Amino acid sequence: MSPKISKLAVVDSKARIADDVEIGPFCVVGPLASIGRGTKLYNNVTVLGDVTIGEDNLISPGSVLGGHPQDLSYKGTETKVVIGDRNVIRECVTVNRGSEKEDGYTRVGSDCYFMGNVHIAHDCNVADHVIIGHGTMLGGHVHVDHHATLSGSVAVTHYGAIGSYTFVGGASRVLQDIAPYMLADGNPARPRCVNIVALKRNNFEPHVIDKINEAYRLMYRARVGLENVRELMRAKGDLLPEIEHFIEKVGVSQTGRHGRGREQRRKAA
Repeated sequence: MSPKISKLAVVDSKARIADDVEIGPFCVVGPLASIGRGTKLYNNVTVLGDVTIGEDNLISPGSVLGGHPQDLSYKGTETKVVIGDRNVIRECVTVNRGSEKEDGYTRVGSDCYFMGNVHIAHDCNVADHVIIGHGTMLGGHVHVDHHATLSGSVAVTHYGAIGSYTFVGGASRVLQDIAPYMLADGNPARPRCVNIVALKRNNFEPHVIDKINEAYRLMYRARVGLENVRELMRAKGDLLPEIEHFIEKVGVSQTGRHGRGREQRRKAA
């Protein structure tokens, strides 16, 4: 089945448009765009620059994908946006292209849901099954791991990292990495408890949830220190892969200014 493109859309002849794509009125698609089969651009969607969009995505009016990075050092290099499959991108979402400061890519995974007015800045890396609430903004170079949920009006500072299976409460200001499995909120955001709801929904075994709770208690309540958490959990035979992952991410967050470990690695590169 050939693409269905409105006569009121402007689609460059060089753009790669797969079968079953629908492009509604007043959409603008540039020459470097690639859109996978089954994806639908409702109307008034703009795709700029080198943007690859996978299959079966739903993209709502007012969204702009592939705009220049909002970085004063950007000099016009042809950087990229890559978006996976089965994402829902609601009204007025913006996803900016990468800059020259990392690998030149902004990436969005698959099966994500971005509500209205979400901003994904340059060089962000958003994994699979991520939900981002209305009006939330990711600064440049932010990494969001799989199955994370950010509520509405959250602001994540540049180089921040949000761990897997986390929940960040509405109107939070994230200045420091949020470790996996945590429920965090506040200004600035801090881990408040383990995100048990997400763990249960994603079929974590009860004994694994109990061990994550214990690691959280030792880290954030007892404040025994990173290495002591590892040794105490190991001594009891509780150093599960999930606990190792949690400890590793907390350790990385402590190596950079404001907890942004990737900022420190960037300086060393």
